[in-house]
Amino acid sequence: MSKNIHGRTLDLLGEAIVSRRYAIGAPMPAEPLLCEEFGVSRTVVREAVKSLVAKGLIITGPKVGTRVLPEERWNWFDPDVITWQARAGLTPEFLRDLLDLRRVVEPAAVRLAAERATSADIEKIEEAYAGMKLAIEEGGDYVTNDLRFHHGLLAAAQNRMLAQMSKALDALLRTSFELSTAKQNGPALSLPLHRAVLDAVIAHNPARAERAIVKLIDGAREDIEEVLSKRRRPPRHGRAPPRAKATAA
Repeated sequence: MSKNIHGRTLDLLGEAIVSRRYAIGAPMPAEPLLCEEFGVSRTVVREAVKSLVAKGLIITGPKVGTRVLPEERWNWFDPDVITWQARAGLTPEFLRDLLDLRRVVEPAAVRLAAERATSADIEKIEEAYAGMKLAIEEGGDYVTNDLRFHHGLLAAAQNRMLAQMSKALDALLRTSFELSTAKQNGPALSLPLHRAVLDAVIAHNPARAERAIVKLIDGAREDIEEVLSKRRRPPRHGRAPPRAKATAA
């Protein structure tokens, strides 16, 4: 479903900020200029500005005007902010922070999953794994199934806060997966690593599950670094998930 006029204006302003069209600390154009530029009413611009304030991108007030805040003030768990950054270009700093976050959160969550996973939890993770395998063998949407796999692991930890974090991490993880799977044969090479994680969870072996997920995350970091080393410009994402090509029998 296409976004309404408010959503489109918010996207345009958000991407302009994240891509540094409006410099950090500098005043943004006055409201009438924004209305003219985007062809929308003052009401639409004001609503978009309110949303950007809520996401931590800008500050507005009678004495300061409307100014762009430093990156550390931005809400990096907001899916819109992640999407705008992905479209503007994935900087090395952004990817480093993302992989560091995965290295901190996922091993602990997978340990809990190995202790607490129910048969229903394992069934959902198995289904996601089967979707990944099918995408590799016959072609298809590998990334979405990869995302389901990791969501299933976080849900299997049986922790409400981790479950909420899973929603916040969605855009971050998708960005990571889209980039790491861009490596030739990347999905096929990482599939056994996913199987090792799943088998450890099925065996209810927390230590083995943690080692397996750390190996998987570190492998993703290496794949991303390899992909980036071959590109002159920061990669851009946020489009439809890439479809895996069927592997030869």
